[in-house]
Amino acid sequence: MGHYERLSALDASFLGIEDASSHMHVAATLIFDAAPLEVAHGGIDMARVRDYVASRLHLIPRYRQRLAHTPLERHPVWVDDERFNLFYHVRHVALPRPGEERQLKRLCGRIMSQKLDATKPLWEIWVVEGLEGGRLALITKAHHAMVDGVSGMDLLTVLLSPTPTSTFEPGPRFEPRPAPTPAELVWGEVCRRSGAVASGVRGVVEALRAPQAAVATAREAILGIVETLGASVGSPASATPLNPSIGPHRRFDWVRFDLEQVKAVKQRLGGTVNDVVLAAVTGAARRFLGQRGMATRGLDFRAMVPVSVRAASEHGALGNRVANFVVALPVGEPDPLERYRRVMAATQAQKGSRVVRGTELIEELGNWTSTALLTQTMRLAAQLRPFNIVVTNVPGPQIPLFLLEAPLREAFPMVPLFGNQAVGLALFSYAGGLFWGLNADWDAVPDLHELALALEAELSELQDVAGTRAPATSDPPHACMRLDG
Repeated sequence: MGHYERLSALDASFLGIEDASSHMHVAATLIFDAAPLEVAHGGIDMARVRDYVASRLHLIPRYRQRLAHTPLERHPVWVDDERFNLFYHVRHVALPRPGEERQLKRLCGRIMSQKLDATKPLWEIWVVEGLEGGRLALITKAHHAMVDGVSGMDLLTVLLSPTPTSTFEPGPRFEPRPAPTPAELVWGEVCRRSGAVASGVRGVVEALRAPQAAVATAREAILGIVETLGASVGSPASATPLNPSIGPHRRFDWVRFDLEQVKAVKQRLGGTVNDVVLAAVTGAARRFLGQRGMATRGLDFRAMVPVSVRAASEHGALGNRVANFVVALPVGEPDPLERYRRVMAATQAQKGSRVVRGTELIEELGNWTSTALLTQTMRLAAQLRPFNIVVTNVPGPQIPLFLLEAPLREAFPMVPLFGNQAVGLALFSYAGGLFWGLNADWDAVPDLHELALALEAELSELQDVAGTRAPATSDPPHACMRLDG
């Protein structure tokens, strides 16, 4: 009997909506001290790095699996890759020394512009040596069908360790399990649908036993679906320069913030770290659009904010467990304190939302019927412009992590771009820092660095409003020179 694992409707939909311009991979640029991994002549010991990655792959079996498809319905499934080649997935490049961050950003954009090969396991790691300051970078890239932001960052705990180590045990030998035959895949689908029918019959019987509870549950379900799809089928967000038709080419930039400074703002003004983040995005979008000559008064500007619904027991598991909330950002409000209050009120209103249940029901319907339903829903949503920008914030460990003996200093995440969305913002908190990754269409946003500058300016303004700005020093710990990435 061949072995396979069926993708959920949500995971499969990220394959379905991918096209020549929207590449559905998530990524991150991780920056380490290079010295612990260097050999005598100064280069990186790539043989050791590859051997270490190989020793950890048995903990993430999906990284040695490729896609196959069921007959007729063509639903994707995971099967072991009998031709798995680690050298294809773990790659080695170098910047011209001394490599500037600007050059690394350009390389990140180039790597993120390339689709992953769907005939192989859907991930890559690029080891980049030659970065100035005695540093090296790892650019990690995995398809959204495999991971969401939280599960992707959870995998850092598989490849990285909270303590430095110079030795490791080789992993067990990889013995790929045989792929299923077409007949086995067809039979598996028959059994799956039979089980779903039996489950549906049990649900009807339970509903007849408790009709009032069933009606209440159905009502909540319908309202959840309406709330989930409401932003897509209702009026679109305002058209802005951030929402043209995009192409396949990407540019990448980043911003570093001190997490304690962000927390100090929310402690003084109320709300959460995410409120500070969204308020900074609101003010930065106001500045950026103003520089483009766009009037922001009365603008209906919305952010799509993915929120993890992954249970604690699911941490470390692959796949997608997210609900997407749409938050109106008051970019037309000139007063930063009032902007913050309005953002806080908007996020507070989401706490009673039925979006989580609505998302689950739409996915369950896709699993029961066809993945095409969920895929077409996502395509329609992108065309109707329910939001202007994606902002996703993933909490990470607040203790240092190590790649063997090399400490991880910074981690800048990347979220993919959908349809007519030219900018996506992803954040990752780690070891006292809040690291922003700005992904953008190369042609639509040639001035991405201006948005990065605007984000830095907005945090400073929020600190002034909150009265939390530390006395100026000659070299603030979170400051960095902005360069056009």
